[in-house]
Amino acid sequence: MANLRIVVVNTIIHAGDEDDEFLRAQAERARVLRIGLLEAGYDIIASLPPDMYLPERISQLQPDMIIVDAESDARDVLEHIVIATRDERRPIVMFTESDDTESMEAAVAAGVSAYIVAGLQSDRIKPVLNVALARFKREQKLLDELSDTKSKLAERKVIERAKGLLMERQRFTEEQAYQKLRSMAMSKNLKLSEVAQRILDVEDLLG
Repeated sequence: MANLRIVVVNTIIHAGDEDDEFLRAQAERARVLRIGLLEAGYDIIASLPPDMYLPERISQLQPDMIIVDAESDARDVLEHIVIATRDERRPIVMFTESDDTESMEAAVAAGVSAYIVAGLQSDRIKPVLNVALARFKREQKLLDELSDTKSKLAERKVIERAKGLLMERQRFTEEQAYQKLRSMAMSKNLKLSEVAQRILDVEDLLG
């Protein structure tokens, strides 16, 4: 997927003496990353600073992937990205010089799909992003399946409660209560769980 729409978040502040070796190294990292992305055919739609407006900007741009270019500890920017991707998850790749365990753990907790330490080379970027995207899709599928399972369990509980209520109020057997729910669902063109929830809602109102 070469035409990925990417937002690069650069935690490096370009300020001070231009002859500073540290700043030159930072600038070179950013240059190599940009070249690697462009050579691989990716679409860099924005390069953003890690400020308080980052969540809003990401929401407006709707990128396919977020890349964080961090020289060292980037916990502040990760907090902003967590907020920005809370409602709509996106793959996040972090290139950094920090091999600190706490930084890695913070990145993973923030939802980073790939954490790449040192050795940033332009020809490595495409395979790294491909792996990150595949991992993100797999994790997203697992999360969706987990959410679906939880939803089904919740629906089952609602149906069981409504059945129990009908058995108590109408002196139905379990099978009769189920058939009653099923009949009501079919006549109203609703899901079984929706009819069950309506019955429970009415019971709560009547009290």
